[in-house]
Amino acid sequence: MNYKLAVFDMDGTILDTLEDLTDSVNYVMERYHYPTHSLDAVRGFVGNGIRLLIERAVPQGIAKEQIDAVYADFMEYYKEHCADKTKPYEGIVELLETLRAAGCLTAVVSNKADAAVQELCVQYFDGLFDFAIGERAGMAKKPAPDAVYEVLKQLEVSKVDAVYIGDSDVDFDTARNSGLDCISVTWGFRTEEFLRNYGAKTIARTTNEVAARILG
Repeated sequence: MNYKLAVFDMDGTILDTLEDLTDSVNYVMERYHYPTHSLDAVRGFVGNGIRLLIERAVPQGIAKEQIDAVYADFMEYYKEHCADKTKPYEGIVELLETLRAAGCLTAVVSNKADAAVQELCVQYFDGLFDFAIGERAGMAKKPAPDAVYEVLKQLEVSKVDAVYIGDSDVDFDTARNSGLDCISVTWGFRTEEFLRNYGAKTIARTTNEVAARILG
């Protein structure tokens, strides 16, 4: 086994959340009479947390107070609709079961609100993660390494024994800033071409490839 711990991003890596995010964005856009967005547009907005998602979705020049209101309405709506269409990517549950059967620890680090991360882990992956952490007050968001360091601390694993798996430039930077190896997956919010151009060296197109990289 190449690693003792596999740390996963959530949105775009283990969970396909794009449709629910897009529907929720467009709900608040329509509520405020702003232009709505396609799936591909929202795909480009995500990765840095909900606040930046909203800042990217609203028209340019909107006052901070208005963005605050849109953000609050989004959070209220998304809380009730975050699992309408969301589902694990094909093969993810089996991947996690395979890793755990081999004795590999598993964790989630996400820029999604911590309460939502905990709820979604139970709903879709109950018992398949040893630790999960989302956006919390007082902890810098990815690509800062803080949440990854918390995982390493809680699970008592060194950097050299852990690998980070994600689908975006933010995930690549998170792994680099944390001192972890990175596996970049192609089924999420960024294309393989984008990831390679960004500097990703280890690419996985399927969950079986992820398992092979981790287990050897």
